Amino acid sequence: MSSRGLWADVALRAAWARQDWGMILREYRRAAGLSQRQLEPLVGMPQPHISAIESGRRQVTSAEVRARITEGLSVPPELTLIAARPDLDDWAPPTELRDRIAHGHATGRTDLRTADWIGEVLARHRRAEDEVGGLDLWPVVRSQLDAVTQLLPGTTGPAADRLLLLAAEHAHWLSWVAAQQDRPGVALAWIDLAHGWAVDGGHTDMASWVHRIRSYYSLKHGDPVRALRTAEAARLAIGLSPAAASTASHQAAAAAAAVGERDRARRLADEALDLALQAVDEDDRPGWLYWLTPARAMLQLADTAYSCRDWQAAADGIRAALPDLVGYPRDHAYYQARLEDAARRA
Repeated sequence: MSSRGLWADVALRAAWARQDWGMILREYRRAAGLSQRQLEPLVGMPQPHISAIESGRRQVTSAEVRARITEGLSVPPELTLIAARPDLDDWAPPTELRDRIAHGHATGRTDLRTADWIGEVLARHRRAEDEVGGLDLWPVVRSQLDAVTQLLPGTTGPAADRLLLLAAEHAHWLSWVAAQQDRPGVALAWIDLAHGWAVDGGHTDMASWVHRIRSYYSLKHGDPVRALRTAEAARLAIGLSPAAASTASHQAAAAAAAVGERDRARRLADEALDLALQAVDEDDRPGWLYWLTPARAMLQLADTAYSCRDWQAAADGIRAALPDLVGYPRDHAYYQARLEDAARRA
């Protein structure tokens, strides 16, 4: 695997975001399958020095040593500015991102290899949520978003639309992490950016998805009426793929149950399941909906049954699909708790 390919490893990128030099060396060696001796020619240090850094007995304080490691390990350009850009840790979206988007669709051509690479690593970030916390990866994803938006002013046509989708995916990810850190205002600011960029780029599925997320936020903060209104806007968007329509219908079902419209919730939940089963192959789903397998769709149906107080149906549905969540400890714990509660109430 190339050095750049190694840097798609999420744990390695998280170590870089923390500027933990001992962890950077250990994670790089793990990803590359190298011994400390084999790392010597890359970083220009003898094995005892590498060992001392990895164990914490020696700190990397010299700019020259940091530069040697950075160059020797071929750290990708979108990561090299993290140490010099403390503003990447800031929560709110900066004005400069909006300015770059405003100048998109100018005449010109851009080499999209950087965008392809960043899209690949973002997909890995999404799949590694249970292994590496979003907070650790925050500066990495912010730096990636900077790299994407810097490409826009010189790009036009379909290439610009593609970059807008990638920017929207990043903004959505940042919104989700902010929400998990109990920063609702910041989460809404990023999700608004994601929606605007998705609409500008003509990406109906993403525009619907971020509406669905905004509905989730409203429901979480005790406003089911607004949640239902927003979820219906997501569900009724024209031209949705079955997978995107499914997630919007499921969110509308959750909101309908919360306002007491249980029959409507059940109809929407059945609709969500039918739509999900039209996109069984992962290639039939947008990248951010990689998780919407038939088992997940059944869990969502059971989730609506739980919200509608259909305890036996909820318990049966969760029990049948729960084994498919092995490898997703956070989700498994959530549904296990729901199963136990539903079984007790049934």
